[in-house]
Amino acid sequence: MKYNDRRRLILIAFLACMVWGGVNFSAQGQIVLNEKQSEKQIADSIRAELDSRPYFSLYKDTYFIGGTVLGGTPTQHNSDVKFQISFSQRLTKSVLPWHTYLYLFYTQKALWNVLERSLPFHDLNFNPGIGLSRFIIMKNRLVGKATVMLEHESNGRDGTASRSWNKVSLAVEGYISPFLMAHAKYWIPIVDGQYNRDILRYSGLYQAGFQAISHDNKWVLDMTLVKRKGWNLNFNTIVQLGYRLNHNSNQFIMLQYYNGYGETLLDYNQYHSRIRFGLLIRPQFFSDF
Repeated sequence: MKYNDRRRLILIAFLACMVWGGVNFSAQGQIVLNEKQSEKQIADSIRAELDSRPYFSLYKDTYFIGGTVLGGTPTQHNSDVKFQISFSQRLTKSVLPWHTYLYLFYTQKALWNVLERSLPFHDLNFNPGIGLSRFIIMKNRLVGKATVMLEHESNGRDGTASRSWNKVSLAVEGYISPFLMAHAKYWIPIVDGQYNRDILRYSGLYQAGFQAISHDNKWVLDMTLVKRKGWNLNFNTIVQLGYRLNHNSNQFIMLQYYNGYGETLLDYNQYHSRIRFGLLIRPQFFSDF
């Protein structure tokens, strides 16, 4: 074979390799592009499924429980009924910037001294607000939710019994598995109540905890630690254990333990250690907190 022929053959082989390599490169790029398109389609599908839920729903746990002091002698003055109702109203689907949605929420909590004469309510706390949330979707699954909210809390009283404050809060939930969720919440307080200026020393600046559901979907366990102001390890502790009454319902028998300060606004600076038992109604998924 002549020298020029060999040169032509080498050139042809080189061009063929370049073309083949270019085709492969283009094909790989197309595959990556298709995978990205597929991930986006799956994320959109997950959001659409979440957006299809009812606009009006439970928000935090709703419960009606009664109990007494732990580690002391029960009396009519330290035994009571505690109940909470909580719901939210979604205003939009996940169509706002960054796939966020807007919603309103309202929680009302009460302590009722049912063993005292005339059955007086000890305190009523009102907690309305508005939130902007975004579902966090990664690797084709829902892994969490982030929320910015503006909330108000007061007890509706006047004079020296009046208590109120406002918060700009950032909350994050991480779904570790279908049966376990970790959560954290930090707030910037705006204390406008004249008689609760030191509320951060007792009701804290942030909180963290987890919610767990058993694999048979019968048991639920919640734990929340609220860090009080200061550098020492001082927490308000709330632990709840619930047992589902029926497999198809969201009603539970619940045992709740509260230890610390800030259980209600009226006596936010008084230490409580209470154990209570009663009925719990939870959202279908994890509760907000």
